[in-house]
Amino acid sequence: MKPDSIKQSPNKTLNRLTDILFYSVMFIFIVALAFPHNQVGNWYQQFLPNISGRQINDITFTDSLNGFAVTNEVSDTSFVLRTTNGGDSWSINHFDTGICSYYSVQFINSNTGFVSGFINNGSNYRLLKTTNSGNTWIYIDHTSDIVALDMHVLSVDTIWVVDSGSLTGGVFRTTNGGASWDQQLNLGNLNPNHIYMFNGRIGFIAEDNSYLRKTTDGGISWNVINGAGGFTDMFFTDSLTGWKTSFQKTTDGGLNWVNQTLPQGGNIITSQIVKFINLGSDTIWGVGGHIFLAGQGNRGMIYRTINSGNNWLFQIPDTSINIGVYRYTDFYNKSIGWAYSTGPGIHTTSGGDPIWLTPVQQIGTEVPQEYKLYQNYPNPFNPKTNIKYQIPKNNSSVLLTVFDLTGREIATLVNQKQSAGTYEVDFDGSNYSSGIYFYSLTVAGKIIETKKMILLK
Repeated sequence: MKPDSIKQSPNKTLNRLTDILFYSVMFIFIVALAFPHNQVGNWYQQFLPNISGRQINDITFTDSLNGFAVTNEVSDTSFVLRTTNGGDSWSINHFDTGICSYYSVQFINSNTGFVSGFINNGSNYRLLKTTNSGNTWIYIDHTSDIVALDMHVLSVDTIWVVDSGSLTGGVFRTTNGGASWDQQLNLGNLNPNHIYMFNGRIGFIAEDNSYLRKTTDGGISWNVINGAGGFTDMFFTDSLTGWKTSFQKTTDGGLNWVNQTLPQGGNIITSQIVKFINLGSDTIWGVGGHIFLAGQGNRGMIYRTINSGNNWLFQIPDTSINIGVYRYTDFYNKSIGWAYSTGPGIHTTSGGDPIWLTPVQQIGTEVPQEYKLYQNYPNPFNPKTNIKYQIPKNNSSVLLTVFDLTGREIATLVNQKQSAGTYEVDFDGSNYSSGIYFYSLTVAGKIIETKKMILLK
């Protein structure tokens, strides 16, 4: 038995063990960080054909190769574009002349799809329909003077369209494939321009962000949901759980909406998701935000959550891709996806880059005397902690990473060029178990410092 005078307290024993663990994994860190980290990759740029200044209003893919996009009008002509090789090349698939503009394209299977918009043949207004994967398009007449700004196609028979025009607009539905249409609602100056239907009974309409209305009887009645605001895009995974832009989640069928936190602060200009795609109850992709990079301008951001929106991370595709913001996104599966602006876009076949970022904010512009990585605060933490560091040189390639005890990289918090100054970034440990973790600052490929932190749940 040891004398009492040399017995170690539990705290000292824990500190000694963590120190041993810290130094035992440093070699792993050095090996791992010796390799350069490139700009976010695994996305490559795609281009549209010459469409004479027209812009994309919507885009969709029916599988990994076949996709469609629709444009606004220039010189009274609008285009349906088609790709059969995953977006690597596009061609003009259909066009209408006269007073015409396409707004939305939706497919219910690989063969059958619809295009809505302002399509006027001189005597009636129409939708486009294909039953052979876009090889040919036919016209479906609908109620005169209706500009179908948005639509929801439930089946070949049941379709809703909305028109914000005050006199003849509102909500319209067909249940016989367009042979006849019923006007379900007219709100005058507050007529909707967005519609989403979860099924034949439950759905929502909105006039941008001014209101939200819900139906539970297929559009016969539309009830106001107070304080909810509107949407530009929406989806539900079941009758209770859904998301809508601005950016909110509901778990009670849309009666109440809770804000979800998107990356924000620092040089992120906006975090407004304008379009997203759901890949199940956990994984959601979104676009709409952009970030300002010194000397490079705005670059579009790609958002992703893998835990139903509890935490959102982002990545900036290779900054040689000069796209300021992405407006549309679609994914065939968790690996194959697209994000497009109103013109060119990007494509991934590997789920994007494995590096996902959290926002970093510059909190001081005074030029420091040296590189420094501060101890995280609080420490221990649950579940979030703040990490601060300082950079004495402009245009520094900064990498801030988090590792577990085995030396496996579990998160990249910063991976970009930064000017001289002091920065801070948060690490969220919600998805990790209690234990000891390490974070390391690397500048221009050289490890500056590594520190340990404790997640205690």
